[in-house]
Amino acid sequence: MAERHSTRATRALQKLSEVDPAFASLSLWCNHRDAEAGEGPAWTDGRTIFYRPPFEALSLDEQIGLAAHHILHVAFRHVPRARAMFARFGDRYDEKMFNLATDAIVNQTLLLSGYILPRPCVELTGVLKGALDEDMPAERAIGRYDAETLYVALMQGRQGKPGGREGARGQAGGTGKGKGRGGGNEGQESEGAAARAADYAERQGFAPDLDASDAEAGQGGAAEDAEWRQRLARAMAEGRLAGTGIGMLGHRIADIPEPHTPWEVVLRGLLARAVQHDPRRTYQRPTRRWIALEGAARAAGGAVPVYEPGTVHRRDAPKIAVGIDSSASIDKARLALFAAQVAGIGRRTGAEVHVLVFDTIVHAHELMTGADWESRILDIAFSREGGTSFVEVIDHAARLAPSAIVILTDLEGVFGPKPGRVPVIWAVPGEVPSAPPFGRVLALDR
Repeated sequence: MAERHSTRATRALQKLSEVDPAFASLSLWCNHRDAEAGEGPAWTDGRTIFYRPPFEALSLDEQIGLAAHHILHVAFRHVPRARAMFARFGDRYDEKMFNLATDAIVNQTLLLSGYILPRPCVELTGVLKGALDEDMPAERAIGRYDAETLYVALMQGRQGKPGGREGARGQAGGTGKGKGRGGGNEGQESEGAAARAADYAERQGFAPDLDASDAEAGQGGAAEDAEWRQRLARAMAEGRLAGTGIGMLGHRIADIPEPHTPWEVVLRGLLARAVQHDPRRTYQRPTRRWIALEGAARAAGGAVPVYEPGTVHRRDAPKIAVGIDSSASIDKARLALFAAQVAGIGRRTGAEVHVLVFDTIVHAHELMTGADWESRILDIAFSREGGTSFVEVIDHAARLAPSAIVILTDLEGVFGPKPGRVPVIWAVPGEVPSAPPFGRVLALDR
């Protein structure tokens, strides 16, 4: 027997459809059910929105805003994106902090569109100001931050401060059930961005309202992601034509899901191509085809064919040079993930991984071998002060004759000459201040 449509939310959903064409369209693709389990007035598993008894105690305007809040959670694919973040970061993933990021963006978007939400509630401008010391207008903030970018910024913090994690409680515009993965985060400090974000969330009465524990509920793969992108595009276009509601902001919302390849996947692809054992031509050994043709020509008394150089396969182990800017701002969790990606390439390809710790000069050079070098690299004592110059580290790396050079840095430093034909990858933890004179920039802010 099919579950009945929510009776608690019927009036709010009807009114929402009347006042906002975009939500009239998006609401039809969500399941709406009444529920007793959970916390707060409502929560979602990524496909179904569950309305609890406290929902009925809200004013009609608050019910409309809360229903819109959860419709955006579903339409923006926040539950599948939460599961994807867990797959990327594993035990380092903080479920509550990601939920806070999604709620702050959704709430700010709705407030800009004229909706009323249960107060208090978390807002993107409040999170940026309280946790990251960024005083940014709301319109600019929703165009700058998506959930992944905001989450990474909160977990990294400013100036390399480790982001602590504390449990956040209460509600955020839309609230409810919080299940699934959580757990402590390394390096808790009261000054960390994540700790400050958690303090702000607690003051605003935030509690998780995404349930990502059901592997089937919020998942649908690439096909369902594409369907929701099309639904969102149509819905926003309808709202924009009507001149009212969330459709007026649609083109400025950075959190609208788009196809995106995580930086670690890009890094693996770049390094794998760089260290693959491509054959090279050599004039010291002819091809077998030329040997056969030459022998036949001599036996027949004919002209000897043009020499064809053969190929040889590389026998020495390829090398990857990894420069780590000791003055750059990068959190321990992301450094560990970066180290794991490079180490994985080294293990799969047999490449030697040389780690160079530098600021204006190279302070340490280690050849990483074995399975535990990800943890070893975290034990390096970084100075976290002083200037930066890439001249010596690039020169040092080039002398190793590597297949690729990867520099983990904020790009604030002095550049030297390009190291010949060796590919250079600049792995940048935050915003890219300006394009470097050579190499490819890989942003690590998602």
